[in-house]
Amino acid sequence: MKKKILAIDDEKSIRFIIENTFKKDFDVITFANGMDAMFYLQSGNMPDVIICDVEMPVLNGFEFIRRIRESGFFDEIPLIMLSGKEESADKIRCFEMGADDYVLKPFNPKELIARIKRRVVSKEMYSRQSDE
Repeated sequence: MKKKILAIDDEKSIRFIIENTFKKDFDVITFANGMDAMFYLQSGNMPDVIICDVEMPVLNGFEFIRRIRESGFFDEIPLIMLSGKEESADKIRCFEMGADDYVLKPFNPKELIARIKRRVVSKEMYSRQSDE
């Protein structure tokens, strides 16, 4: 069974790149804003990894991080933030709020693949240790 990636970005081109980069190995679900993604999660859907843009309309990435990490239901899901801003303050804020990684746009799809696969492997190892 394929692992599931939830990708949230208001740029259609970024969603397209993510879908086409990962569709061979993952089921990819995309949304253009954080609010629609929250509704998806609150409907009982549990992705294996979330990729989320920082700057989006309706519900921005910072607010998205806050809501999913405070919920208690989604804190085990690796969260990778995307941003066109290289400012340290934004990176630090994302990490302090609970993001697991921060990738600058434009990104190399191969780098994103490596980061996602590493997060999935780490999550699986953690899950196995917790089960023992």
